[in-house]
Amino acid sequence: MRTPQVVVVMGVAGTGKTTIGPLLAARLGVPYAEGDDFHPQANIDKMSAGIPLDDADRWPWLDAIGHWAHGRAGLGGVVSSSALKRAYRDRLRSVAPGAVFLHLTGDRRLIEERMTQRQGHFMPTALLDSQFATLQPLEADEAGVAVDVGGSPQEITERAVRALAALADTTGGSQ
Repeated sequence: MRTPQVVVVMGVAGTGKTTIGPLLAARLGVPYAEGDDFHPQANIDKMSAGIPLDDADRWPWLDAIGHWAHGRAGLGGVVSSSALKRAYRDRLRSVAPGAVFLHLTGDRRLIEERMTQRQGHFMPTALLDSQFATLQPLEADEAGVAVDVGGSPQEITERAVRALAALADTTGGSQ
């Protein structure tokens, strides 16, 4: 029997982490945690003001997400986190070594268009360039898959489910 995966849905702002994460969790029958909820208020205030976070801002946030993921080991779960740099993913894995990453990727124009359509989110489109500049895609030695965000949320979720299942099959069924 396959051990349920703990999946970190990653990518730049606007790729759909908050949309795909819950859909993926529902398809996998596991709980979803919104990564933005782990941010301290100081981080939200900074981003709302259009100021990118620095690493010192991110470490406590990543640790909190990692602890949630660690608590779901063997049970499965889905959590969102931009996890743009390898160092951030390494930090998450240091707390939750079995976590796998679902990198939502896509064309910058499409992502910016989607960002301009969403309402009530603290991340301004002005920070999109800094997100892309910071992004370090998954490397070959990292447990994870990349999925394009073109299409409907349901189509993206189905691609993610298939890619994660294939990853689990190649790694012996557990992460």
